[in-house]
Amino acid sequence: MPNVYEHEFEDAQFVHHVAYNLAPIRSLAGTLRQGVRVLDIGSGNGSLAGWFQQQGCTVVGIEPSKSGVTAARKAYPDVRFVETVIRPNLLEELQEEPFDIVVSTEVVEHLYAPREWASSSFDALKPGGILIGTTPYHGYLKNLLITLTGKFDKHTNPLWDGGHIKFWSPSTLRRLFEGAGFVDITWTGSGRLPLLYKSMVMRGTRPRD
Repeated sequence: MPNVYEHEFEDAQFVHHVAYNLAPIRSLAGTLRQGVRVLDIGSGNGSLAGWFQQQGCTVVGIEPSKSGVTAARKAYPDVRFVETVIRPNLLEELQEEPFDIVVSTEVVEHLYAPREWASSSFDALKPGGILIGTTPYHGYLKNLLITLTGKFDKHTNPLWDGGHIKFWSPSTLRRLFEGAGFVDITWTGSGRLPLLYKSMVMRGTRPRD
């Protein structure tokens, strides 16, 4: 398919955004134990999916990058990795039951149709299940400093193949979650100082009713 960028992975080490997002993800995920089912959307090289598996969870990772899936399967043979993307009817495609947790790190900023990411994540969850999504943080002070320091072109670089096409604030990401039907939405920042965060980590719950 033309104009589709595939990120290349060489190994299954924690990539930088997983490293600084792991602590808030761990906090927002709640109690992890055997029997908890996790879907990792955009699982990359499998490092986060592997971490959930090490906590006792049953994990499925989906990832469009062939090299990512290859590295993940090699490093974490007890985790199921599938070369695909988030979309409607994903559970039917995977032949999997609904999940307790859907996690997706630094994916939504790359998507032309983020509402499909949110609604398909909702559909992949059990009632009472949670979505944890991370994306680069954009708030007023950070945006102002980016502009004043002359780094706007670098930050929003349109020449970055496979780069970010959406720039989320806590308000707009919350609206995305709410529009998909999530409730009890909360978020925290990660990396750097408050108001200058690298990323934000947001959690929403699929209602039980």
